[in-house]
Parts: sequence; C-alpha cells; structure tokens
Amino acid sequence: MYDGLKGFRDFYPGEQSARREVTDAVEDAAARHGFREIATPALERTEMYVDKSGEEIVEELYAFEDKGGRGVSLTPELTPTVARMVVAKGQELSKPIKWVSTRPFWRYEQVQQGRFREFYQTNIDVFGSSAPEADAEVLAVAADALTDLGLTGDDFEFRVSHRDILGGLVRSLADDPEAVDTAAAIRAVDKRAKVDDGEYVGLLSDAGLSRDTARDFDDLISGVETVDDLDAVAAAGDESVEDAVENLRNVLAAADDFGAGEFCEVSLTTARGLDYYTGVVFECFDSTGEVSRSVFGGGRYDDLIESFGGQPTPAVGVAPGHATLKLLCQRAGVWPNEALSTDYYVLSVGDTRSEAAALASDLRALGDDVVVEQDVSDRSFGAQLGYADSINAETVVVVGERDLENGEYTVKNMESGDETTVPVEEFPPEDGLPTYEDYA
Repeated sequence: MYDGLKGFRDFYPGEQSARREVTDAVEDAAARHGFREIATPALERTEMYVDKSGEEIVEELYAFEDKGGRGVSLTPELTPTVARMVVAKGQELSKPIKWVSTRPFWRYEQVQQGRFREFYQTNIDVFGSSAPEADAEVLAVAADALTDLGLTGDDFEFRVSHRDILGGLVRSLADDPEAVDTAAAIRAVDKRAKVDDGEYVGLLSDAGLSRDTARDFDDLISGVETVDDLDAVAAAGDESVEDAVENLRNVLAAADDFGAGEFCEVSLTTARGLDYYTGVVFECFDSTGEVSRSVFGGGRYDDLIESFGGQPTPAVGVAPGHATLKLLCQRAGVWPNEALSTDYYVLSVGDTRSEAAALASDLRALGDDVVVEQDVSDRSFGAQLGYADSINAETVVVVGERDLENGEYTVKNMESGDETTVPVEEFPPEDGLPTYEDYA
C-alpha cells in the first residue's frame, strides 16, 4: 500500500465533477470576453526562474537535471512561460493578446489550508495594451466568473491598489530617496497583515525609511478607503504618484463601465509581493473574513516581456487559484453538489445486450449532457438496481426478454419506486428527456 505524497491530492468522481463545474464557469467567463485558450508544458528550464527571481527560488522548485544534462523544473507559475511564448512569436501575434489557461503548478512549500505543493490555477492575461480598459476587463472577467458561480457582492471584494503609488510615496517621504529600497518597502506592505506591527515597521526601516517616516507612510496608505481619499495621497507624493493616482482612478472608472466596479474598493495596503508587478494590483478576499487569506490576485506586469528579450509589451492578468476559490464557494454555500448524477440506467435482463445497448445509444443522442449507463459486469437484476441507486440514476429502463416479447420496456422512477411499461416504438420520443412521469 502506497501513501500519496504530501501536498498532492487525489480527486474522486464527485469532487472532480464539482471542480470541473467551477473550472468551466471561470473559463466560460473568460471565453465570453474573447480570451483564447492556450496549453503550456509542465517543464521549463530552471534558469528562467533563476533569472527572474534569483538563485534562492530553486529551494521552492521541483528542480532536477534531466537525462540530457539540462536543469529543468516543474512550472511553479505561468507568467514566465507565457512571457516566453509571446517573445517567441513576436510580431506574428495580433495585439492585444488575450489568453486563458487552466492547469496544475508545483511549488515545494509548506502545506496549509488552501495551499498545496501541486495546485491548480486559471490564468487570464492581456498582452499589448496599457489602457485602463485592459485592467478593467481582467477585473470584469474575475467578477463574472464569481457571480456565475452564485457568489454576490456580499461574498467577495476586490481590493485594488497601485504599486507606483506605494513606490512613489516611499521615495517622496524618505529623508534620502536614493537610499530607499523601493521593492523591499513594497514587499513590507505586502506582509503588513501577516506580521505584527513592530516587525512591519522594522521591515520598512530595513528598506531605508526612518521609523517616524515609516509610521507616516503607513498612516497615509491605511487612511485611504475611497477614491476621494486619493487626493491626499497625490498631494503627499511627487509627479509619479500623481500619475499613478490618475491611472488608478481611470482603471476604477473603467471597471464601473465594465460591470466590476461594485466589487472594487481602494486598498493601498494591498501590494502583491512579486517584484515584477508594475502598476495596478488587486486581490480578491472573502467579504466576511472567514476565509482569512487572499482568494486570488492579479495585476499589471509591463516590464516582464522585455526582460525575457522581447519588445516592450504591457501586460495585465489575474490567476484564480482553485483551492482557495473552493474555500470561498464552500463558505458561501455555492460549491457544486458533489453527489454523482445519472439520467438513465439501462438495466438488461437475459439475452438483451444488443437491444439494451441500442436503447442506451438512443438515449445518449437526446443531448450532449445526457448521462446514460448500462451493465458492463454481467450482474443480476438486483445488483444492477443497487448500482443504479448508488450512481443516483433518476430513471431506470428495464430491457428484459419478457418485456421485449410484449414489445415494451419497463420505466422506473428511482426516487419513488414507481414503475410503468411503455411501447418500444414510443421510447425514447423524438423530443425531450423521457421520465416515468411522462408515461404514468
């Protein structure tokens, strides 16, 4: 008996069918906005992640040397891969490029609630547009996906921020702007809710701010609750902060027009920890706070394509993680039912295999989503009926030798136990999904 690996999960039929329903909802929302599906490899060169994040990233990777002596890693995220793909095709791709992909990723990290070593994400990205409408569309796709799942504005919120506002304020407030490590300061903001106050201020101090300035900086960003509060932020910063505030306002205005504005709130204490983010960033949270961590996030990464050797190409994206999305859906009571469902079970009695198979085929032809099972184990009548009950068959159609001699089938409602007979030539009808009630 072998145990599964820690951080890797098995999904049995009921749970997998629910996961598929959620994945379809997210992908369908993206498809309605014109995002085109791509598929990507599970392995990439390790150097791609090292060049992007430094040698220390290798500790978080499933990295190894393949039989050709190449250093390779199981992909921990999609963004470098899609950047590589955009660079590879260059000018062949018409802009904006709008891609969507759902697949697993791998990181060797501590397993905890909503975080596994193999995890699934749907990545939704726009390349080639710096317009606020691109950011707004990404927000709109995420909002459409969540509302399609049955969630409402009472269930989730998008906390929207701007990295250039944070970086510009740090430089503007610092006694010596040249001594400030802006990226480190933004990473400190990202950890604000995860560490105690003393450690947070210490991280800002390590980034080059005095403790008093760190306090002033935090008071300024934490005091922003509405778009109007951004006036004080713009006044406290330099021209780069003013430009970033205007961009954030424009994105939020576009999000209003795109139908996502009602789910957005300004939150300058939201930063996103990855250094490649360059402008607007956002995170989705459970409005009730019961799911304590970010459900998913996204943002703009305008410099990444160029860093991979391509032409300057603005980009923005979002990546709903399916483990945390499940936590939100379960908390809100909208996670799909994991019970198996079957429309018809064709039960054969005696030497009726060919007739039962033909009937099962006719029933499947009634619609793309019709689920029909038939006996493949040469079981008794009772055993077949028990199996039909175990798969939640709504209707059982008995194809027996005696039934066929009389030119009929027996149709049984599994919930009530009621049954009746119907002429072979009348079942199934040309239209509709026949049930016991149609012939009772």
